[in-house]
Amino acid sequence: MPERIDWLNDGSAGGSPYSPRFGDRYHSESGGVEQARSVFLNGCDLPRAWAGQPHWRVLETGFGLGLNFLVTWAAWKADPQRPRLLHFVSTEAFPASASDVLRSVQGQTELLPLAEQLERQWWGLLPGFHRLVFEGGQVLLTLCVGDARAMLRACAFAADSVYLDGFDPRRNPDIWNVATFKALARCCRRGARVATWTVARSVRDALAQCGFAMKKVAGMPPKRDNLRGEYEPPWTLSKPPAIAQRRIAARCIVIGAGLAGAAVASSLGRRGWNVVVLDAGQTPAAGASALPAGIMAPHVSPDDNSLARLTRSGIRATLRQAESLLKAGEDWSPTGVLEHCVLHRRKLPAGWHAGEPLADAASDWTRQASAEERAACCLPPDAPALWHLRAGWIKPASLVRAWLASTGVAWRGNARVDSLTRQSGVWQALGAAGEELASGELLVLAGGCASPALARMAGVDRPLALQSIRGQVSWAPWSRQEPALAETRPPLPAFPVNGSGGLVPAFLCGEGAAWLMGSSFVRDDSGTDLRHADEQGNLGKLRTLLPLASQALSHSFDSGDVRGWAGVRAVTLTRLPALGPLDSSDPPDLWLCGGMGSRGLTFAELCAELLAARLHGEPLPVEARLADALLPLGFAAKARAAPRN
Repeated sequence: MPERIDWLNDGSAGGSPYSPRFGDRYHSESGGVEQARSVFLNGCDLPRAWAGQPHWRVLETGFGLGLNFLVTWAAWKADPQRPRLLHFVSTEAFPASASDVLRSVQGQTELLPLAEQLERQWWGLLPGFHRLVFEGGQVLLTLCVGDARAMLRACAFAADSVYLDGFDPRRNPDIWNVATFKALARCCRRGARVATWTVARSVRDALAQCGFAMKKVAGMPPKRDNLRGEYEPPWTLSKPPAIAQRRIAARCIVIGAGLAGAAVASSLGRRGWNVVVLDAGQTPAAGASALPAGIMAPHVSPDDNSLARLTRSGIRATLRQAESLLKAGEDWSPTGVLEHCVLHRRKLPAGWHAGEPLADAASDWTRQASAEERAACCLPPDAPALWHLRAGWIKPASLVRAWLASTGVAWRGNARVDSLTRQSGVWQALGAAGEELASGELLVLAGGCASPALARMAGVDRPLALQSIRGQVSWAPWSRQEPALAETRPPLPAFPVNGSGGLVPAFLCGEGAAWLMGSSFVRDDSGTDLRHADEQGNLGKLRTLLPLASQALSHSFDSGDVRGWAGVRAVTLTRLPALGPLDSSDPPDLWLCGGMGSRGLTFAELCAELLAARLHGEPLPVEARLADALLPLGFAAKARAAPRN
């Protein structure tokens, strides 16, 4: 359940928010907006401190109703010298409801439009990290749901400004103690400005013990004093690992114009890089990303494992991209997806079931399918099935083209890379005749199954643990179905169904609406020829997945009207994507982004943002341990510690 908030009638628009859990108000009598501006924004010398900077990173303890974030966002929008990218990272153990977040700014005409944008992304806030995206990717809110100390320890970046917020230290002591401030200190760069409303002696002593130099300043009436200071420990900080150094945007070569490569190019382009994307194909998305349509749905496991958590983070990231870049109904559709659990009886994690603590947030993602949803698939009421609300179908090539159209990105087709060289810190990609195809200070390999060979060209002496998986789908336009079948066939659902392969019952193609079923899964096979056995295998999967509804499509298989498409995907041994550096230069300038298998739509944008965060020392979009799980097998992990400069 969302955190309960009581709204006290104090004469203000909407009332004053009060927490029954802590027996305290969310802000002072003078108002939350004025408190945010006076105590936190001015206390950290913003916006003056960020003027002219490429990036700025704000860290907050206690998101509450989001007023500090909204006020900081508004100040960023109004500042002509604002940084290109504003990161705001906040911990919150007890998220409020979306309606309460919106209510907190009633009467604030400047903040209300921003709060409405926040409300639209305020869903599915299960424990862990959630990346919310605004201003075309220039304002990034990372909401860390859970105990403040645990969430801070899961971060891996160096904050420029710190807002210490939370209920009164006497009522909420865990957020103000030495253990929490130690976790906070490891997320601060030397010289980071810190501000807080409290002046309690216990808080001042704990901050001093952890390296924060604080002093009392005049407070906002009726409060006499506040605290301001900097992170200036008297001891020498350890040297940060090279991977966490903040790189300056320059030139980048990305090899591979599929989902992985296009997402990386777009993400770096938003940060000021000049990116050239090379691909041997004549068109973007010429490889596995040429799939006519793909299903995007989260993975579910009873222990809510790394794959499950990463798929949710990835889907949230992809949804934001699809909403802003694609045409709903034409390029994609967030219809929801029913998972018929015929191969694996999926169990929901503890706390997700109706009436349990996480049920509301979990139902924004996945719940047991309803009788109506099963009936739409001609399944019995007791069929094992889950309903994934934040799911649907997407045309991968449409997303690839949209990403390649980003500012700072240039795509070059028919550009097969024959060799890679590095001289004086600059990579060169050369063609068969030795001609230069592109050059840059950064090289990202996103060529799917071609990445191991490219890595060898780049001088990597250890093999990449990637396996080739062949997949063939079957599809056909609905216009080719016999009209007589329309009256007798069982109805098909209006949404995709997966569980034994996956069926997309309707997506747009050049001939109107079409359906798609697949795919096969053949290990260590790089063939893209169409095979009758795989086609029949897809029909068999369809009969298992939707026994009655498959009758609507079986005639197409029997008559030969079904068309095929085959591609080869690269997967890792862990079935997680591979994202990380392949060299030991300082900082690394050779990276791998791939191994996404059949989850390219889910993982491409998340991995691209993770790569950009690693390069620039930005806050990670997921917990550090999840990010480290993606580092390529056999290559040193250097990503955890934050830069301290």
